[in-house]
Amino acid sequence: MTHSHSITAIVIGAGLSGLAAATELRDRNIPVTILEASDRVADPWRARHPKLRLNIHRHFARLPGHHEPRHHGTYLPRDAVVDYLSEYAAGLASDIQFETCVQSVHRLVGGWQVETNKGTYTCAHLIVATGREKEPDMPIWPGLDEFGGKVIHAADFEEPSSYDGKKVLVVGAGNSGSDVLNHLSRANPAQVWISVRNGPSILPTRIFGYPMHRMARLFSRTPKWALDPLMAGMQWMNFGNLRRHGLPRHRKGGGSRLINDGVTPALDDGFVKALKMGRFEVVGQAVGFSPYTVELADGHKVDPDVVICATGYQTGLEDLFGHLGALDKRGYPLCPAGQKDNRNPGLWFTGFGVSFEGFFYAAGVSATRLATSISAQNSQLSNERRTTRAAQLDPPQSLTLKGTLQ
Repeated sequence: MTHSHSITAIVIGAGLSGLAAATELRDRNIPVTILEASDRVADPWRARHPKLRLNIHRHFARLPGHHEPRHHGTYLPRDAVVDYLSEYAAGLASDIQFETCVQSVHRLVGGWQVETNKGTYTCAHLIVATGREKEPDMPIWPGLDEFGGKVIHAADFEEPSSYDGKKVLVVGAGNSGSDVLNHLSRANPAQVWISVRNGPSILPTRIFGYPMHRMARLFSRTPKWALDPLMAGMQWMNFGNLRRHGLPRHRKGGGSRLINDGVTPALDDGFVKALKMGRFEVVGQAVGFSPYTVELADGHKVDPDVVICATGYQTGLEDLFGHLGALDKRGYPLCPAGQKDNRNPGLWFTGFGVSFEGFFYAAGVSATRLATSISAQNSQLSNERRTTRAAQLDPPQSLTLKGTLQ
């Protein structure tokens, strides 16, 4: 049996961006319901390997209306993130509908209709908070189905020690690829190859013992024209010429990639040292598979036991929102961080923008922006309704002329 629900605001997704948006809305007395496909909060985080750590300083890992994470470490481990999100969600528990999958979205006059496996919802404001990393992007190589080794996405990276004694090919050395390589540098794989097309912008985790990400505000306030040379200089100062070790430079700088492409710089935590010591080897772009080998663009072949694809993610928004003209050609929202979309009044996206301070901070900024806009619209609408109602209850009186006509 299905049911129909009418609510002022609906948030799709109970991740950190959805929870932040719901908190800001509720603080403004705007009724809100969160639709979450899984059966618990922070499910994607729980699925990641236990040694995972955030690349953002705990100072920037705070959500609106809540304290900083209490974990004493500089960079939060997976379990601390899960605990923090679970604690944060506890205050919104009555507003979260778990195991509720959105199946279609339709625009109505003055609002939105959301079809789910548990019924139909209508709302004036629909907030989409399903995240930038909804679906792992797996390349399709010729011969992949015939390969006898194991092929996984970086999202499914396992306990690092499980790769001990194995030959591993990591495809991609960006943010997620560098994270995988940092962990492998502390394990004992038999061989690690790094297949790259373009090298990453890579920065140290610490400079003279000071956490690099603690300087995020400095980067965010630096003029755009100065970011690329600043990051390139810091990379050179800390690591030297990595091209000597086979790692090419990207044609775009680290600042340009973050601002224009949403790609955050990678942080080194052992990867570069392993590369310089010869434990890791940079090889060409992977172009095809055979039953026992991976063919590279330069004609060479490698024979890994495991291939880890650090090849990015897709938003998975096209099926639900592609017909609305709200997405760019890559499937990312045109208004990614709580901005008003004039083409689709009442439709908001949050958690799809990036910032130097990290995704927790970005979630808070986006949530405040959209909640403030929605509150202002509601206030304006209420004032208009009061004015209309007052005019209906107290119509202007006709004038009566006194006296007699002569």
